[in-house]
Amino acid sequence: MPGWMQAGGWGLLAGSSLLIGALVGFFVNVPRRLVAAVMAFGAGVLISAVSFELVADAHERAGLPPVVLGAVAGALVYTSCNALLARRGARHRKRSTGQPAEDDAGGSGTAIALGALLDGVPESVVIGASLLAAAGGEAGVSIATVAAVFISNVPEGLSSAAGMKRARRTPGYVFGLWGGIALVSGAAAVVGFALPGGVGAAGLAGIMAFAAGAMLAMIADTMIPEAFDDARLYTGLVTVLGFLIAFAFSSR
Repeated sequence: MPGWMQAGGWGLLAGSSLLIGALVGFFVNVPRRLVAAVMAFGAGVLISAVSFELVADAHERAGLPPVVLGAVAGALVYTSCNALLARRGARHRKRSTGQPAEDDAGGSGTAIALGALLDGVPESVVIGASLLAAAGGEAGVSIATVAAVFISNVPEGLSSAAGMKRARRTPGYVFGLWGGIALVSGAAAVVGFALPGGVGAAGLAGIMAFAAGAMLAMIADTMIPEAFDDARLYTGLVTVLGFLIAFAFSSR
């Protein structure tokens, strides 16, 4: 199977958990504290993936300068786009409460959809890039990265879909959005597989660090606030558990 097709398949697999989480969040009355705890767990998983699968790998490839430049650039781009979308009604897109209805804030539905894309694309690009092994260009996806993204996507979809339901959004909108994001995740993974070609070690490290910076900014801006909102007494503990489980995957 061609490498780009493998990348698309892995990206689609990781993105499909958004739809799984959305189904649970929309049809099952999950307690808010449980949603917050699962979000904290997902944040820990992603922090681990960023640390050991992205930043550490990028540093090993090309040293500190590309990592710093890429991560700061990724965080700046994400934060700028997120601030713009927040003013359009997407500030609480991952929260199970506080999302505006379209009737209350015109255009918020589009902003939420774009925000979901903004959150998911860096993760999928990394999955595609991970198919290029550090030595020799041999194909081999990082199972730890795929697992981390898959696990973290479940609470994202769950919490956001629960909030969309409370904001009176239709099932067609909710599942069309998350199904579409899953498909885009596959396409973004293909892009991630194609981008590193010819850019050299420093360029690939910069791309990985860019995605890492965007992902860390996303975790701090959208996932941790939702987790702290209703699970503040044990958010740290659950986040550490998620971090350690993801680390166990990456260290095998």
